[in-house]
Amino acid sequence: MYRSHVLVCGGTGCTSSDSPQIIEKLKIEIEKQGLKDEVSVVQTGCHGLCALGPIMIVYPDASLYSEVSVEDIPEIVSEHLLKGRVVTRLLYQETVTSSGIKSLADTDFYKKQHRIALRNCGIINPEIIEEYIGTGGYAALGKVLTEMTPEEVIQSILDSGLRGRGGGGFPTGLKWRLASQNDADQKYVCCNADEGDPGAFMDRSILEGDPHTVLEAMAIAGYAIGASQGYIYVRAEYPIAVERLKIAINQAREMELLGDHIFGTDFSFDIDLRLGAGAFVCGEETALMTSIEGNRGEPRPRPPFPAQKGLFGKPTILNNVETLANIPQIILNGADWFASMGTEKSKGTKVFALGGKVRHTGLVEIPMGTTLREVIEEIGGGIPGGKKFKAAQTGGPSGGCIPAEHFDIPIDYDNLISIGSMMGSGGLIVLDEDDCMVDIAKFFLEFTVEESCGKCTPCRVGTKRMLEMLEKITNGQATMEDLDKLEELCHYIKQNSLCGLGQTAPNPVLSTLHFFRDEYEAHIQEKRCPAGVCKALLFYHIDAEKCKGCTLCAKNCPAEAIAGSVKQPHIIDLQKCIKCGACMEKCKFDAIYKQ
Repeated sequence: MYRSHVLVCGGTGCTSSDSPQIIEKLKIEIEKQGLKDEVSVVQTGCHGLCALGPIMIVYPDASLYSEVSVEDIPEIVSEHLLKGRVVTRLLYQETVTSSGIKSLADTDFYKKQHRIALRNCGIINPEIIEEYIGTGGYAALGKVLTEMTPEEVIQSILDSGLRGRGGGGFPTGLKWRLASQNDADQKYVCCNADEGDPGAFMDRSILEGDPHTVLEAMAIAGYAIGASQGYIYVRAEYPIAVERLKIAINQAREMELLGDHIFGTDFSFDIDLRLGAGAFVCGEETALMTSIEGNRGEPRPRPPFPAQKGLFGKPTILNNVETLANIPQIILNGADWFASMGTEKSKGTKVFALGGKVRHTGLVEIPMGTTLREVIEEIGGGIPGGKKFKAAQTGGPSGGCIPAEHFDIPIDYDNLISIGSMMGSGGLIVLDEDDCMVDIAKFFLEFTVEESCGKCTPCRVGTKRMLEMLEKITNGQATMEDLDKLEELCHYIKQNSLCGLGQTAPNPVLSTLHFFRDEYEAHIQEKRCPAGVCKALLFYHIDAEKCKGCTLCAKNCPAEAIAGSVKQPHIIDLQKCIKCGACMEKCKFDAIYKQ
């Protein structure tokens, strides 16, 4: 029995900041201090506060150390773990109060969250199956196999109101029921772990921090629809997630929680991994299944839908990682428990990868219906530097932008769609006044053009023409007629593309056109980028009244575009200026501005 447990984040973010070396140093110092039998070091998944990584929590007092370095470890071990004196300067400062250490649950970041899909992330060692079982793991699978019929399982998921968390929002129970009603000699359960949206890392974090919850949910789904084989399609760029999935699958097989006659019943179910090569289009269900089959990942026309004819031509259900992570808890706690959270048509919680211009970037799980303002200002800590909120981009390349006028919108499927955005898989990128919305639309369209599989002409050619028009706009070469053509092309591509990638590709453009049309018009009519981002429309100037003639700007200009005498106002030659911004960065008197 250990008196203290030290939990160290082993997710991708903290791993990139040397958490494996921190764990190794912890073990060395603990042994050196003679504490090997008293203190346990546990590698966990993501705690959520990614901006503060590497993160370490010492229990039982729940002291959270943030931005820990290898050099800090000897002091933490000798002071805290040996002598019982918390190293206050290394703590997450919001937890430090005049009366002691505040509970993590009471901090702004955590107090409005409700963790269901992320319930074990940052709590257990994902590589030890006994720790998952110790938190109630595989109890839901045992319950459905020994106490429930397949139809009762499906009805429970239907009653819970769970909708697909991959972006489409299709009712999960209905998808299962459709597959269960189709007779076949073989059926399949697939997990979509091909998380491709820029800035999204929700599914990766669940797989890294709690892989067994996905395995358990897939087995439950297999029992519900009559499938005996499952496949997890995961990105090869997620090496930690892949490795932990392999460990989890082997452990589950050894404990006979996967394989033949699970829990001594007639039900048999196994899971295999398939690695994707990073094609964004393989996040589309039919393209994913085509890739698992060993073919080029291209979408297929629907109908027939996968529930009728999916993987290898057999009835198949496909759910994403976060959707599956909710299943065991719904079975154990009941459909009514899950349905009591969220809004009328969007039940439960949603995980978001919060990024961009916000203080506390990271992973958050909130009840559906939480407002955008609460997520950004309260959980995320607001926008740094005193900047104004401009928009939030949700749904990645398939989504849209939510402007400041909708800052108080409750987040759920229908509300976001009503204003031209979408939930997507859960990427939420915060933009401030320094962001150009035309440039944002161009960024996502560049991604879509690169990732189009090329199978259908509207997507293959149409998105390229859209991108060319956006480039003309950001280069100051477009006309208002081009803007009308761009909007017309958006609607054509939405209506005629084969799959969801092409059908939603125009969304970032349409969304920004709707809410920020004035920025497009400024680029075209005034040859000006209001945010000062688009380089072709950007010019640097020196304010003669502020300039002290220190010559620092001229000395640092790589193009020798700045002239002026010592203690005299300087001038920028706009013909020579390469718009690198070095002068503005070096000026100590805020005399240089861009417009």
